[in-house]
Amino acid sequence: MKPTLLVLAAGMGSRYGGLKQLDRFGPSGETIMDYSVFDALAAGFGKVVFVIRRDFEAVFREAVGSKYERRVPVEYVFQQLDDLPPGFTVPSGRTKPWGTTHAIWSARRAIAEPFVSINADDYYGKTSFKAVAEHLRRTPSPGRPADYCMVGYPILQTLSDHAAVTRAICEVDDGGFLEALVERTKVERAGDRARYVDEAGTRHLLGGDEVVSMNFWGFTPSVFDHLERHLIRFLETDGRAREKAECLIPVVVGELLGEKVATVRVLATSDAWFGVTHPEDKPTVTQTLREMVARGAYPSPIWTEG
Repeated sequence: MKPTLLVLAAGMGSRYGGLKQLDRFGPSGETIMDYSVFDALAAGFGKVVFVIRRDFEAVFREAVGSKYERRVPVEYVFQQLDDLPPGFTVPSGRTKPWGTTHAIWSARRAIAEPFVSINADDYYGKTSFKAVAEHLRRTPSPGRPADYCMVGYPILQTLSDHAAVTRAICEVDDGGFLEALVERTKVERAGDRARYVDEAGTRHLLGGDEVVSMNFWGFTPSVFDHLERHLIRFLETDGRAREKAECLIPVVVGELLGEKVATVRVLATSDAWFGVTHPEDKPTVTQTLREMVARGAYPSPIWTEG
């Protein structure tokens, strides 16, 4: 069974100042998504599912879907504020989406095979897609915890030169399995290392080779029941009490590990990760893609007619 690529493309782009999912970065006007879909198809993925918002459905279908639909089956699902587990309604005053856990859960009716979940505005690399596809093709062992995976990237490869970021730092055991995820905020470069600021305002120096999650996850459909269970827990606590609280997938995965209902293998990659959080990141991403095309890593344009 070919795995499915799930692309989370419903973000608001508030820090970027627009829909970075649709912004053009490649030398022939490609989006970052173009490269992810291209790499996924080369790795043997058989379907693409986009999580989007209804308010930009028409422009998204025209700008994005039309490029892919003649090459691979494409489906669209909507991350809607009122799409909640039975018994829950949207609290008064809530306007912000529920986060990445909810975004993935939104695709529960569109996916019945192993799948990869990625951010639309991040570049992950060819080797990464091949590694996850190979893992997802394994036959699950009956009676054992769910067998998931993620691609880990060295933290220094993931930092912005323009502003501090939030990163989920992975604790990995000797067998290559994820033990825990610790989210650190205000992470930035410190010479040839990295540092973060804790809630008390204290700075902590990191080695620079820590592995972080960039939301490149490999799941089986069993994850949807787990996500719903944790989404319910979230809605019963933070989600209803705090207007802007989000149910984030790294947090939920960490909880699944604690419950011992899943294992997550951390897949190493030689690929670089890059993405756009702030407008100032665009020139660097654009130049990097031009260099990759120049050395033959990708065609330009990446999609040809026919």
